[in-house]
Amino acid sequence: MVNPRDLSENQSGQVEQQDRQDQRELLLEGRHYVTGEAIRVRLVDGVIQQIESLSEDAEGSIAADPDSAKLNWIGPGLVDLQVNGHGGFDLNTHPLSVQQVTDLTAALWQEGVTAYLPTIITHDSDNIELAVRIIAEACHQDERTANSIAGIHLEGPFISPEDGARGAHDLAYVKAPDWDLVQRWQEAAEGRITLLTMSPEWPDAPAFIARCVEHGIVVSIGHTAATSEQIAAAVAAGATMSTHLGNGAHLMLPRHPNYIWEQLAQENLWSCVIADGFHVPSSFLQVARKVKQGKFLLVSDAVLYSGMSPGVYNNPVMGTVVLEPDGRLHLQRDERLLAGSAQMLTHGIAHLVKQRICTLAEAWDASSIGPSEAMGLTAQAGLAVGAPADLVVFKQGEDEKLQILETYKRGCKVYGQ
Repeated sequence: MVNPRDLSENQSGQVEQQDRQDQRELLLEGRHYVTGEAIRVRLVDGVIQQIESLSEDAEGSIAADPDSAKLNWIGPGLVDLQVNGHGGFDLNTHPLSVQQVTDLTAALWQEGVTAYLPTIITHDSDNIELAVRIIAEACHQDERTANSIAGIHLEGPFISPEDGARGAHDLAYVKAPDWDLVQRWQEAAEGRITLLTMSPEWPDAPAFIARCVEHGIVVSIGHTAATSEQIAAAVAAGATMSTHLGNGAHLMLPRHPNYIWEQLAQENLWSCVIADGFHVPSSFLQVARKVKQGKFLLVSDAVLYSGMSPGVYNNPVMGTVVLEPDGRLHLQRDERLLAGSAQMLTHGIAHLVKQRICTLAEAWDASSIGPSEAMGLTAQAGLAVGAPADLVVFKQGEDEKLQILETYKRGCKVYGQ
């Protein structure tokens, strides 16, 4: 079995060599996303070589403008640990094609995402194997796609079979943890499976979790009806994350104990949340942020309708869905039922800032440095000398909305004029 920790984030020496041939020195000027200071960032061979203040630059520099607020922001590239699709591209439509994966990756650059985990949900075992194989093939065929795919997220099929906790996952394909299946899928993925969402309510779950961790797979608790004892045992076995906490849950829970509070109370768990303004209320985001602090992470959990125009769409699995002008995606037959997330990380960042839950810098870190740290990626260094030159130039408009202007992956501009 291939261990994902034995592979570089780039997955291929050939990819590294070709990208180096494309490199040249680049200079970016703007405002540091944390300090607001006017800076110049020098990118050489895919790495941040220098960051200097422009406050003492020679006259005539862009920073000589006394109103530095006119400068655009510069921040580390966004890292999304849960992407099901975007812009009409669906990773869970079978059969998946290499072109869909490369097109999706390019579409994500426009959203400031420089690294992501393609997310394959509960399905037939053969279809899961084919999907991860296609993602691996896409990495072989396109070097910039390979650079942007930081691993594969399997969301299921080892989740709760209970209604509510199971969410929209098909009960027909839910099953108990099976290490032989994981090995089979990992071989097909060529070691790229790095994150597995599962429920620890299954018998022998701790032993299974420990085995995943031993082989370099991060285990996240999600779509669960686990007891307090089962959650504690999962954490002791090595689980380190919660998948879209507050969602994939029963509509009614005991006031205490319940599996949401139990996961919030576990200090070793990173809490991933969907901050689109629809999946969980601002009060929950506020509590999760206060409790988790630096272990509070944003994911988009975006589906194919993200980035598409408002309207009515026919979905082969869910039936007719409606994407409202405000970005809320729901079933036509019952508008109370969400049909997935149709917003990207920039929307979640803006929502947190608008609701005064986080500062811009804190929300941005929860969508970039934090996810990188949770997954052990080198991008966790952020906007710093020696870090990978995965950067985004953006501006902040009215209502805290963010607009991505340029995206750089390893020092190469992959989006922008």
